[in-house]
Amino acid sequence: MCDPDSLKSAGLLHDDVYLEGDEVVLAVDDFVQIADIIRAYLQHRCLKTLTAGSVAEFKQVLRQAPVALVLLDINLPDGSGVDLIPEIKAVNPDTAVIMLSGVTDLQTALKCIRHGADDYLTKPVQFEPFWETVRKVLEKRRLKINNRRYQRQIEQGNFRLRLMHKLAVKMNTAYLSMSALDDILWAILVGITAEEGLGFNRAFLALFDDSGQVLEGRLAIGPGCREDAGRIWQEINSKEIRFHDLIDSIREHDFHEDSEVNRIIRALRIESVNRDHLLFRAAAECRTINVKNGQCDCGGPAPVELMGLLEEDSFVVAPLFSQNRSQGVIIADHFVTGRQIDHEQIQALESFASQASLAIEHWRMYVQMENKLKELEEVTEELEKNNGLLVEAERYAAVGQVAAQLAHNIRNPVTAIGGTARLLTRKIIDPQQLNFLGMMIKEVGKIEQTLEDLLNFVDQEPSVKERVLLYSLIVKSLMLFYSAMQKQRIEYEIFMPDRQLEFELDPRQMKRVFVHLIRNAVEAMEQGGKLVIEAVVTNGQLRIAVLDSGIGIAEADIRRAADPFYTTKTAGTGVGLTLVERIVKEHSGILSIRRRESGGTEVSFSLPGN
Repeated sequence: MCDPDSLKSAGLLHDDVYLEGDEVVLAVDDFVQIADIIRAYLQHRCLKTLTAGSVAEFKQVLRQAPVALVLLDINLPDGSGVDLIPEIKAVNPDTAVIMLSGVTDLQTALKCIRHGADDYLTKPVQFEPFWETVRKVLEKRRLKINNRRYQRQIEQGNFRLRLMHKLAVKMNTAYLSMSALDDILWAILVGITAEEGLGFNRAFLALFDDSGQVLEGRLAIGPGCREDAGRIWQEINSKEIRFHDLIDSIREHDFHEDSEVNRIIRALRIESVNRDHLLFRAAAECRTINVKNGQCDCGGPAPVELMGLLEEDSFVVAPLFSQNRSQGVIIADHFVTGRQIDHEQIQALESFASQASLAIEHWRMYVQMENKLKELEEVTEELEKNNGLLVEAERYAAVGQVAAQLAHNIRNPVTAIGGTARLLTRKIIDPQQLNFLGMMIKEVGKIEQTLEDLLNFVDQEPSVKERVLLYSLIVKSLMLFYSAMQKQRIEYEIFMPDRQLEFELDPRQMKRVFVHLIRNAVEAMEQGGKLVIEAVVTNGQLRIAVLDSGIGIAEADIRRAADPFYTTKTAGTGVGLTLVERIVKEHSGILSIRRRESGGTEVSFSLPGN
């Protein structure tokens, strides 16, 4: 029996690991007794040992078990052990070979060494030097394997560092457009599946939509078989890594066009009603979940439909997240090789997921900034194009205010003067006095006409109708008050089911309508609120409504709201609604004003279909 503790205390066994996993030592000798003695001795030293008495038996064992060391006799009944050395090394270069033969010829020993044998011992052997030779050969073999493993880890680390550096440079040297983001995400999936990267067989990327309620498949990469993958990655990694060259190399091999991974990623869509879904949990809890044989390391089974879609029951899910929101997940597996996913791979995957999260967040910030700049550009453009319209609106307000004052301060005295003058003409017969009274009546008439003209100061030009995209007209009118709404913390919303709706109307006059209605709504919400513009077609009629959440209008004032110069405002004139009503009537429409039950005012008008 092998007792490691007693052997260690006796100095016969060290802490070094000579064999790993299922590895064995194979003793090949045509004398069964010698092979059995060697097996018993080595197994006493905790080395699992098998025996073979011929070349045929040796080959059978070599196919069935991972052989770490072969103790090989030269003279076998069905062949020469010397000829087996190249065959052993061809099957597995890491298999060590110690020749154990009764042949003492130096040239034979040198020939064995030249063919790849690690040492040569002659029979009969002494167990102490025999064990020292076995131990040293196995130690040397283990050092070579570990050295190659460490070298590979260094190369993988170097690959990842260079790729991460390239990704960081890509993100920091310019704003991320959609194409630039795709390049970075492709490179990250490349790093996850590259032989010199993490070595996963496949990688899938799924992102939340803008609402954050639906997780949708975005990109995937994965070869059809492992052999093709190894060859392609070897070609790519033989070159010095450059960001764009790497992306081009992947696209050149059409990994992203692989029909299987594309079928899978396109079918991946999970809605918010499935909050308990594995992928949603990973994203919401910002934690990596490892699935092994259908069981999650966080507890519970993985969704059957997800395993069916991936056609795999062992995979790892890494979350993508930023400070503000969950962004999605990366799924990686060993679909082709079926290898175990170790802790080191999971940690490295989290690093790549972190880099992907930064790229996505950087892109979202750029898109938000770009949209804001576009909005400001539209506001500036509209202000420049419609500066005259704003000036005209202000002129209406100023003239209306003057007209209101004149109507209030002049109309009654002028009426009295005119009436008195007309009365005197019926009582005086002196021609000279009648002449003076006639002049007075004439001038009073001019003043009255002037007042009448002031009440009709707006432009009386006939309507010039044309087909107009209604949504664009509303937006342009709304943008004129963008600064005021921002300053007063007023939110706005346009409710229009059909944003491609065209209508025949006078765009210049109808824009005046929108400007006056929006102005009134904004002025009614000095402490902030919400402005809503609705435009719907019902029963062939277009109905447009402007709703505010301001102080509202008293029921007693609604009937007079559209009267010229009537206003409840301290600084207003009431001219705006008069103008709006006239334009609506010119378009064969009807204006309506009502107080909203929830607070505020709704001004709406309906136009007949055309």
